[in-house]
Amino acid sequence: MAAMFRLGLIGAGRMGRTHLRGLAGSGRVAVTAIAEVSETTRRTVPDVGAAVHPGIAEMLDSEALDGVLIVVPTDRHLQVITEVAARGLPILCEKPCGLTTAQTETAVATAEAAGVPFQVAYWRRYVPALRALREAIAAGELGTVHLVACYQWDDRPPSDEFRAHSGGILRDMGVHEFDEMRWLTGQELGGMKAIASGVVPGGLIGAQGDRSADVDSAQVLVELSGGGSGLVSLGRFHPAGDMARAEAFGTKGTARCDFLDPAEGEQAQLAALRLQAESFADFASGGPCTGATGADAVAALDAATRAGAAIPALGA
Repeated sequence: MAAMFRLGLIGAGRMGRTHLRGLAGSGRVAVTAIAEVSETTRRTVPDVGAAVHPGIAEMLDSEALDGVLIVVPTDRHLQVITEVAARGLPILCEKPCGLTTAQTETAVATAEAAGVPFQVAYWRRYVPALRALREAIAAGELGTVHLVACYQWDDRPPSDEFRAHSGGILRDMGVHEFDEMRWLTGQELGGMKAIASGVVPGGLIGAQGDRSADVDSAQVLVELSGGGSGLVSLGRFHPAGDMARAEAFGTKGTARCDFLDPAEGEQAQLAALRLQAESFADFASGGPCTGATGADAVAALDAATRAGAAIPALGA
């Protein structure tokens, strides 16, 4: 059995703590150190047996780690990747890996130049039901696929503070669906048409400090390179709880996968996060990368950017 992989967590906010819950009980990966710049947040970090440090340098100087999981606000991804890569540590970075494709490309190049394994945390790739759907599509069980629809609706909108760093609904939420669609179909994403509602003026601060607008729902039609179509449906008002599902419509059959069900809470996500971290540990130890690569992250963010440009409300 492989030795326990010592993972350093950078960022102990909402998503960082979700990762901690997902990794609880893993026999392959343990978070052994945490770096969190906010004193208020540090005081409430769950006790998982990990040393908590006030900064990245302090953690990296003090701890023996096998890899790092980056879960900081999106607009800090490139900065932190650069700092960790300089230390020669394998990196698992939360999506989208930057606010722009240029930032993501720079992050990928930085990791490659440092010679460190680099993976982006698109956890849907580790959901067993989605993997089964992908295999069914690849095997031709649904025939020629005419439509793949990917939905993600959160129970409520995020805080203004979160909006200021997230890049907006298409970069924060939509990249999951764009990556999922590429991965499920094995096809590239072409032209797009999009509409949105629920504009929040001034809710988004861009990478260069420019203020535009965020929206609380967006629907995107996508041309698939294989000739079919895709639908990405995003929203932030689903009072029953967070939900996500995927559907495929083909000439021989259809399939629907409700992999994030409000009735089951976050269990599917936590299980996928654990599988993702364990797979990353194998990758960092010399195995193959079974998750999203830097190139995948660039493609997903490019799709989100083009979708945003198709929505007049976003001022792109």
